[in-house]
Amino acid sequence: MSYTFAIGDIHGCVGPLKRMISRVEAYAAEGTIVFLGDYVDRGPDSKAVIDMLMDAAPAGWRWIALKGNHEDMMVGACDGTQDESWWLGNGGLETRRSFGGDIPADRLDWARALPLFYQDEHRIFVHGGVHEGVYFEDQSPDDFMWTRFAPGYSSEYWGKHLVHGHTPSPKNPLTTGNRTNLDSGCVFGQKLSCAVFNDSLPGGPIEFIEVAA
Repeated sequence: MSYTFAIGDIHGCVGPLKRMISRVEAYAAEGTIVFLGDYVDRGPDSKAVIDMLMDAAPAGWRWIALKGNHEDMMVGACDGTQDESWWLGNGGLETRRSFGGDIPADRLDWARALPLFYQDEHRIFVHGGVHEGVYFEDQSPDDFMWTRFAPGYSSEYWGKHLVHGHTPSPKNPLTTGNRTNLDSGCVFGQKLSCAVFNDSLPGGPIEFIEVAA
C-alpha cells in the first residue's frame, strides 16, 4: 500500500514542520509528501523552512514542494516585478529578518522554479485552488495560487479530489465534498495539518495528522 501526504501552510514555523515530518515517517516507511506552499512570511524562521525543503528527501520518500502566493510575492518583491512594500507588509519583514537581510539568489531561484500544481490518478494538489469554468490546462498561475472558495463550496474538479491550503480554516483541516483545505492556521497559533491519502483509493483523506503550533 502506498500513501501520499499533503501538508498545509507552514509560514516559517519550522518546529511544527519538523514534528510533522517525524509523524509522517512514523506512519509509513516510504511515500510521497506534497507541501502545499506558503513556506515563508509571518512566522519566525522562513530560512530554516526553505533550507529543510531544499535538502534531499530521505531514502524511500519523494518530496514535492508547490509554489504558494507568498513565495510568489517574495520572488516578485526581490526581482522588482512586484511592490516590495506589499510583500513586507504581508510577512516579508519576518522573512528578511530570518535571513539576516537579503534573500540569497539560490533561495530565490528555488522558489521561482517551484511547480504550481501536482496531480496523481485521483487528486489535484494546488496552493490556493482552481478557477471554475476554465479548462485545467488553461488555469493561470494566479488561479492556482490565489483562488479562495466560499465556506461549504465544492465542485467536480475534473473527476478528482482537490487538495489545497491558502485560506485558513478555523482550527481544523476541513473536507467539503470533493475539496480538502489544509490551512489550519499554524502561524496564527493553531496547528499544522497533514492529510493522508491511500494512493489506490479515490476521494478524500483516510485520516489527518495534526501537530500543535
